Amino acid sequence: MSLKVAIVGIGQTKYEANKSDMWQGDVAYDAIEKALQQTGLTYQDVAEDGFGIEKILTTGEDHFIGRTCNFFWIHHYIGAFGLAQNNVSGDGTYAVYHAVLEILSGHHDIIMVVSNTKESETSRGGIENCIFDHIFLQPLGFDYLTAASLQAQRYMYKYGIQPEQCAKAAVKSRRNAKRNPYAQEPLSIDIDDVLGSRMLASPIRVLDSKPPVSDGACAIILASEKAAKKITDKPVWVRGIGNCYDAHYLGDRDLADCDSLALAAQRAYRMAGISDPLKEIDVAEISTEYSYQELLWTEGLGFCGRGEGGHLIDSGATQMKGELPINPSGGILAGNPFQVAGTARVAEAALQLRGEAGRRQIKNAKTALAHGFYGPCGQSQCVIILGN
Repeated sequence: MSLKVAIVGIGQTKYEANKSDMWQGDVAYDAIEKALQQTGLTYQDVAEDGFGIEKILTTGEDHFIGRTCNFFWIHHYIGAFGLAQNNVSGDGTYAVYHAVLEILSGHHDIIMVVSNTKESETSRGGIENCIFDHIFLQPLGFDYLTAASLQAQRYMYKYGIQPEQCAKAAVKSRRNAKRNPYAQEPLSIDIDDVLGSRMLASPIRVLDSKPPVSDGACAIILASEKAAKKITDKPVWVRGIGNCYDAHYLGDRDLADCDSLALAAQRAYRMAGISDPLKEIDVAEISTEYSYQELLWTEGLGFCGRGEGGHLIDSGATQMKGELPINPSGGILAGNPFQVAGTARVAEAALQLRGEAGRRQIKNAKTALAHGFYGPCGQSQCVIILGN
């Protein structure tokens, strides 16, 4: 990109099963305050010199809050008085995507993205059921888990993927999470633990899946090149972005493949000038609510060929010290709330490039990929490439 956008500030909460001691606004501000303190920024309408955050993009879904206009009622926490504010009803990567576009358009120089969800205050399965067609699919009781079980079965059947290979992704994520102070569920487990855990929806077991309930928030501040250089000496540049939607009806696509992810990745790679992602990307934070998705998404991202996700994880390439470490933070499998998950992937990728990832730091990371998805079986996919 000829014009440049940078991530200049990052704030996360610790992700927990229940933050009942905190109101929704308090959870959001816990992340916001960290990002503001890190950058020294305030809001444009109260800054003496007018240099500050000009717009706020939130990610929120009315169903999860239990009321319409879900972020309007915590404006005093996110600082939206006197500022432009929009809400993205989808994964947090899409809010980052739109923030990049708004800065590139020249309308704003500094934008804060805020993602906040308390899954403990609602019934996620019931909400996910609302996503499906209300005539044909809702009465069947579909949610993301039951849809994912269909995708996992189709993927494993078509390409001969073994349960043990999927379990390796769950083991790796939970163990990586032990290095991440924000992770909700770090565990020392092995393949037998995963395969012996309770079945949720065949072939997905308890340890193949993210924790059932997660609360938390993440805030990211983005800025134009000119503004970024005033704010930080460690900007993380957005080098490429891409997204793509697929068919909503599960029967209208082959669930064993992820064409929308492949197209989104190609668009991001083309913008970033990447031709061989396995060799040119140093670390990847990808959204995987279920263990099989790591294998399938690595195929869509071009890290290996179709049907080769099992071979890739068997090779050890995606381990912390492998050729392309995937989810050194532990990822969603270690606990991230709905919608916050994608924002957290961008935040974790940026921390890697700033050299601020602590015990989960990948040595000499210069180029990172962040990925998020929304909709059943990865219907909508978003890919963001970051670089120093």
